[in-house]
Order: sequence, then C-alpha cells, then structure tokens
Amino acid sequence: MSANRTSRPDPISGTAAGAVSSGAATSPAAGTPSGLAEFLRTRRSRLRPEDVDLPDFGGRRRVAGLRREELAQLAGVSVDYYTRLEQGRVGNPSDAVLDAVARALRLDPEEAGHLHRLARTRPTRGSGARGAGRAAARGSAPQKVRPSMVRLLDAMPDVPAVVMGRRMDILAWNSAAVALLGDYGTLAPAERNIARITFLDPASRTLYDDWVGCARENVAFLHLEAGRRPDDPRLAELIGELSVRSQEFRHWWAEHPVRDKTSGHKVFHHPLVGRMELVYDTLRSADDPDQALVTYTADPGSPSEDALRMLISWEADRVVRPR
Repeated sequence: MSANRTSRPDPISGTAAGAVSSGAATSPAAGTPSGLAEFLRTRRSRLRPEDVDLPDFGGRRRVAGLRREELAQLAGVSVDYYTRLEQGRVGNPSDAVLDAVARALRLDPEEAGHLHRLARTRPTRGSGARGAGRAAARGSAPQKVRPSMVRLLDAMPDVPAVVMGRRMDILAWNSAAVALLGDYGTLAPAERNIARITFLDPASRTLYDDWVGCARENVAFLHLEAGRRPDDPRLAELIGELSVRSQEFRHWWAEHPVRDKTSGHKVFHHPLVGRMELVYDTLRSADDPDQALVTYTADPGSPSEDALRMLISWEADRVVRPR
C-alpha cells in the first residue's frame, strides 16, 4: 500500500465485462452465476478422493480434484441437483444444502459465507434499465469518511493509519501513514485504492518484503467484496482494469481466493530507514463496517519501533494530509 514513491502507470478505463470479452481476463466477476461455478470448481479441484475418505477407482480424470458426482455424494444431494447448483440454476438453495456442500468441500467460515452469498445472488430487481441504473448509482456514490474516524487519525500522530472504504478505497490517512506508505494526496481520488496501488505502482514491489503475499491478500479481499456487492459498477471497473493491466492479478483472480482483511505482520523495506517489522490491525465500527481503520505498529523496544519513530520524525513536518 505505497503511494507515489516512483512514477506510476497512467490510469485506463475498463470494466470486468470488457476485460473478459477482450480475452485479457479469464475469470468472471464473483457475484454472478458463473462466479459461483468458478468458486465451486476451484474448491473441488483442491480435494482428492483420499482427502475425503472416498475410494479412488483409478482411471484418468478429466479435471483435477473431485468429480461432481463425488461431491454430490459427500453433500447428500443428487448429482443433477448439485450440477444445477454449480451452474447457478437452483433458484433458492436452502441453508442446509449450502452448509452440506461447504462441509463436503472443507470450506472455512469465510469461504462458507462467500458460498452462501454467491448462491443467493440474483440480477438486480427493478424496472429494466431504470432499476439497474438505480443500483449502479448506489454503487457509484462516493463514500464520506466518518468524522469519528478523522478524529482517531488525528489522535494517533505516531501510528501510521488509513481509513479503508469499499473496494479497498483509501478515504483518509494521517501524516505518519504518508511517512511509511507514501503521499496519497498526490494521487487523484480515483487512484487512491490499496489494490490498485499494490499492483500498478512499482514502488510497492520494493516496499513490501513479501509483495506476493500482500498482493494475493488483496485479490482475496476483492473476491469477498465482489460477493458482497455484485451490483457495484466501480468494483467491476477496478477488477477489469487490474485484469487487463496485471497478469499476476488475472492468474490469482482465477484461483478465486476469499479472505477478509483482519490483522497480521508485514515486513517493510523503506528507502530511508531500511527494514521494519510491523503489525497491522483492521478495526471496523459495528454500525458502519464499510469503513475500517487500518493501523501499523511495532513491538515496543524493538529496532523496528526505533526506525518507525525516526521515519515519522523525519517526514511528518514536510507532509500535509488534505481534508
């Protein structure tokens, strides 16, 4: 999540549908029947008969992993029903059936929740184009950062922190975040997006010790967002642009990973102070989970704490966070 440490590519317009039709991206958006099919196929491909205590009678398998009939047997449904479910042709699958499929596929809780959302996704209700237009307008409406989030940023001058909105958009940040991650104020508002910066700003690849891990986390979170917001045109545009411009994004998107952004460790290689091991935490308000405060801290008394304090003292005076 770095900004403007080196020159960055110019933005281009794009949509998920356009990316797929052009052949640049091969995986559909998550919030579609084909997204459900892709998710279930990728999860079947992870399992072998021996993983789920089924006999393997040998023979050549046309696809990796479990066959549909094997998965149907494990879930206790007919092969025809599971096939229609995977193809998005079951109108209202019950929670019991979806839970059985999740158990058969050994899904974790986040993946199981994602399955439920995908299976229940339907086209936007409304009077034709007018109904779809209303949904698009809702999805395109810009978020306004909560005043309480701004106060939290101001109260933490020594803790790099940003406010993350829908689609991983960066809504606000403090001067300590500028020192660590770069100056988001130099970017156009449409470019202030964590996933976009990670994949399209070359500086991100040197800032993060494990850039691949960070990038894959972003893909997994965008899949989660796509399942939650199937009618969001700005999210579709972001996925389409990244699919067109990043081969790595296309490859990882097709794997259909699903993971929420919570907490963990990141190792930074900052051009001014060198290596720092930091802990990030994602804190969401109970009454507005679409905005999250993401903070970066170092272990007390560690060399990373000293380096972070030095970095903030060097750079805080020369950057100003726009409001």
